[in-house]
This record gives sequence, C-alpha cells and structure tokens, in this order.
Amino acid sequence: MTTTARPTVETGLEAMPAETSGGWLQTVVVLFKLRVVMLLLFAALGGALIGSAGAPAAGDLALLVLTGTLSAGGASALNQYLERHKDGLMKRTRRRPLVTGQVNARALLLVASGMVVGASALAWAAGNPWLALWLAVGAFIYVGIYTLWLKPRSVLNVVIGGAAGSAAVISGGAAVGHWNDPGVWGLAALLFAWSPLHFWSLALAYRPDYARAGVPMLPVIASRERAVFWMLVHAAATGIFGLALTAHPALGWLYLLAAAPATAWLWKAAASLRLHYTGQRALSVFKVSNVYLSLILLAIVMASLI
Repeated sequence: MTTTARPTVETGLEAMPAETSGGWLQTVVVLFKLRVVMLLLFAALGGALIGSAGAPAAGDLALLVLTGTLSAGGASALNQYLERHKDGLMKRTRRRPLVTGQVNARALLLVASGMVVGASALAWAAGNPWLALWLAVGAFIYVGIYTLWLKPRSVLNVVIGGAAGSAAVISGGAAVGHWNDPGVWGLAALLFAWSPLHFWSLALAYRPDYARAGVPMLPVIASRERAVFWMLVHAAATGIFGLALTAHPALGWLYLLAAAPATAWLWKAAASLRLHYTGQRALSVFKVSNVYLSLILLAIVMASLI
C-alpha cells in the first residue's frame, strides 16, 4: 500500500482541519485533550451513579472530578509528548502545540507526569485506595500499553487500548465504593466495545493520514471491506451491552426509553457504511458514535437520579 493515496479519492472528503493551538485557552484544550477528558469524566460519572444506585455523596463526586481530570489530562498530554514527531506527519495533528514548538516538551513531560502521579496520590490520601488504583490503571493502559507498545506495532492498538476508557468507568464506581458492581462493569464493557468502532471510523475516513504516519490501524493494513465488517461487530456488541444495562436496578425501563432509539441509530449508521460506503459516511459513524455514547451516559444520569 502506498502512503501517498489521494485523500479526496480515498475518503471523498477534503483534508480534516488541523488541530490548532490558537490562544492560550485553546492551547490547553488541545494539549490536555480536554474534550476527551470531559467524555471520560462523563463515563466515570455514569459508573458512580450506577455503583451508588443514583445517590453518590457530593464529596465522592468532587474527588472523582478532581483526580479524574488530573489523571486523564496528564495521560493525554503524555500521549502527545510521546507522539509529537508522528503528529507532525498528519494533517489533522500537525499544528498541535508540541509539534509547532509553542510548548516546551520537557516542561510538559514534568507537568503531565506530576498530574498522573498526583491524581492517584490524592485519591490515596483521601482514603480511597481503589480509586487511586483504577486511576493508575487507566493512565498506564493509555500511556504504557496503548501509546508506547501497541499503537506503533499492532492492529489491536485501539482494541486493547479501549480498556483505558473502561478503567475510567470503574474509577467512577470506585469513587463511591462499588467498583465491582455488575452494572459498572457492564458500562465498562460498553466502552471497551465502543472504542474500536469510534477510532476505526475516523481512521477509515482519513486512511492516508494514518498511513503517512505509519500507524497500523485496522483500516490502514486491511481492506476497506474487512475493516467495515469488524466495525459492524463492535457496533453490535456496543449496542448489546448498552441495552443489557436495562437489567440493572438503578436504571430499568426509563433508561431503555432513551437507550433503544440511540442503539437503533448507531446500528443504522454502521449498517449504511457497509451497504453504501463513502468517506463521508465513515466520518458520520465517528460522529454518531460520539453522540451515541453521550446519549447513553445522559440516559444513565437521568434514569438513576429519577
């Protein structure tokens, strides 16, 4: 496969706008991937609400938000530190602060490492060793297993790396003292199945970009048909895990009223990619997967509180 495939032919799209630093606030948002951090915190909140049956203590939630932000933000910055050279090869990431030299790489390494270690230390000092453990597990999976080991070497990178999102859910359960609740692990399984669908749809839409950087994502090293097939498998698994959460006492039929149409929408988007492939449809699956997860988490919040 050539790494100089024509983007408009391969994807049917213009090049994705580069992530740019802009002002200082935008620099912070990009550098620590705060949009992703917010989604992870939302997932952790879902784990906390399920684990506490909709009645988490305010102090537990405050500790979860503080330590979760530090750990996820620090791990995201370490990811960018380690991938700054490859980021310079991709149109989507070539204007990130570390690539352009706007931020000192060594300084960021110290700050990000301190955030990750400090998050677990703070949770431990607050008397919650299980939260400290799962925060550390999530950061280790994302930085050590995904970024350093699997992403540059294996097609299973986002499959196993998806466990970092699962750890965020379990940390939410740990924050309220119920990390081993079956519903918490059910939501963690949903995140595990969802992650490959989410990332492969983006990699499929921007296949030349990932190929140029030498990242062995499934859509880069396999045929488009095979990649779409496995995306359908993960879409099916994601929806099944999402619907199965209805059985949890903290959720029930009120949750299903929102989860069922959201799942049908996700399955329809994935199926349309199989039936009538275009680069625009691949990017649409990426966007739909984002909205789907947000809807599921919002349904958990509403059902568990009501």
